[in-house]
Amino acid sequence: MDVARQQQRNARARSEMLEKKAAQSREAADKARQEIAALAARVQQAEAAIASAEARLAIANTQRRTLDRQLAVRRTPLVQLTGALQSLARRPLTLSALQPGSLRDLVHTRAVLDSTIPLVRERTAALRGELDRARALEEEARLALGDRRESEKTLGQRRTKLSTLAERERQAAQRASGGADREARRALILAEEARDLDGLVGKLEAAGSLRERLAALPGPIPRPANPQLATAKASPVPTPLPSATAPPTRYQLPVDGRVARGFGEAGEGGPREAGISLVPRAGAQVVAPATGRVAFAGPYRGYGMIVIVEHPNGWTSLVTGLAGLQAAVGQEVTAGSPLGTASRNAPRVTLELRREGTPVNPLDYLR
Repeated sequence: MDVARQQQRNARARSEMLEKKAAQSREAADKARQEIAALAARVQQAEAAIASAEARLAIANTQRRTLDRQLAVRRTPLVQLTGALQSLARRPLTLSALQPGSLRDLVHTRAVLDSTIPLVRERTAALRGELDRARALEEEARLALGDRRESEKTLGQRRTKLSTLAERERQAAQRASGGADREARRALILAEEARDLDGLVGKLEAAGSLRERLAALPGPIPRPANPQLATAKASPVPTPLPSATAPPTRYQLPVDGRVARGFGEAGEGGPREAGISLVPRAGAQVVAPATGRVAFAGPYRGYGMIVIVEHPNGWTSLVTGLAGLQAAVGQEVTAGSPLGTASRNAPRVTLELRREGTPVNPLDYLR
């Protein structure tokens, strides 16, 4: 429950930060990306609220069942003793004096009763307190159930709105980039040619590196008005800036969930993990871990739907295990932009972060 509440607070903080950035952004495209990312964070906030409510409900039900068993054990002897006392209380004193036995036995019985009654009152008072606690636990379970239903309603509304906005953003990105369809087809061809996932990531990284180098080239030099008087000038050799190898300034997990396998851990009869494996809620929202450009989005051999995001300075993120996609090849994304949703059947989302093709532990770069 504490973990779910912390995830809820984190998602709320992310959404508020993204909403603030969207309000401050003057560029329409960036503003739209920030707004969609903020809505995705609100979706994750609603998911965490459901998890928190379910945890509260489970705790209340467990405590109530434990209390019921304790009450059942304590109630039986108290009921028997109370019934015996009531039977004695209804018997007249004169009748007790006429029954066989000496007066000394009668006085002894009364003394025992006088000492027992306070103990019975004490135990029945404790029993009444436990019954009050049982009613309080029942009320807590009712409130938790109501909170879960309200959070599920909010989640449904936010998911519907997010799907609409994400689809609109994908279509806008495709219209803005005339070559988006060609790039998507080329990514699919690379996926078919690659022998494995590492090969696919390597091919896409090479293509992205080439694209960055081409984009960094200077534009065409205008023809001088008098070519005979023009002199050639040597261009300075570019030197990489210190920030040219810096990791993403803001990096986050793509989904909230339990870490099932950490970076470098041995897989089931296979090689060591090149990333981390997360177990989220069924159908959980999956977002981009950092700002970048979608290089691949689609199904890939046994990994479900995958998304590969190119970040500046040669960094690449790979997210696998998605059941649905909300991003397209060539689309610019920011940290928190929706990528898709996790599976509803045994969900598991894997995140890999690579620097120039070398896997690194993404947990070391969380901001």
